[in-house]
Amino acid sequence: MKEIEMIYKDNDIIVCRKPAGLAVQSKRPGQMDLYSLLMNEEAREKGKGQRPYIGIVHRLDQPVEGVMVFARTPEAAASLNRQMQQHGFGKYYYAVVKGELPAKTGILQDTLQRDGRTNLSRVVPKGTAGGKLAELSYETVKECEGHTLLRIHLKTGRHHQIRVQLSHAGCPILGDRKYGAVEPGEPSLALCSYRLEFAHPTQDTPMEFAIQPEGEGFARFYE
Repeated sequence: MKEIEMIYKDNDIIVCRKPAGLAVQSKRPGQMDLYSLLMNEEAREKGKGQRPYIGIVHRLDQPVEGVMVFARTPEAAASLNRQMQQHGFGKYYYAVVKGELPAKTGILQDTLQRDGRTNLSRVVPKGTAGGKLAELSYETVKECEGHTLLRIHLKTGRHHQIRVQLSHAGCPILGDRKYGAVEPGEPSLALCSYRLEFAHPTQDTPMEFAIQPEGEGFARFYE
């Protein structure tokens, strides 16, 4: 298992890079996940007699790489969760999509409905029972060989939101096996949570962390 890349750490929070393919918290017995790796690290650091604590504040889909923040105390977790509920987090993504959207910049607004049995979401008419508003803004960064690199600002945090909305708009994300037609040899999902903004849970100072995508699907745009 690849070591977790720590970006920032203090008494209240841990900011790290989640590798693509690693679940934040797995329900499968025996499958390692990011939460367990961080708990193990906390246990080693604190030593015997001290109970480790890691609070999950937000999540990323298993195939998505990106920057994440975790709480090291229940108080920090409560503060960060309040920010999440009040839309106090700035969440920005890079995505490589097939084709190109009609406009170079724009806003996508849809109503999404989640199916718990299939673990999939879909766009439904406004007013549909169980439907929730999903909104994101995007801008085109670069186009290359029939693919487009988009910079996305996530306004709401719905299940599989970016993947569903882009697929519905006619531009599925490269490598998306749930919401796009994947061809043989296609790389893994080209979606990266590259920047995260929030206020420090105890100091109330603005925090911003950014990374560069490492996935194979992004390689052509960073050569």
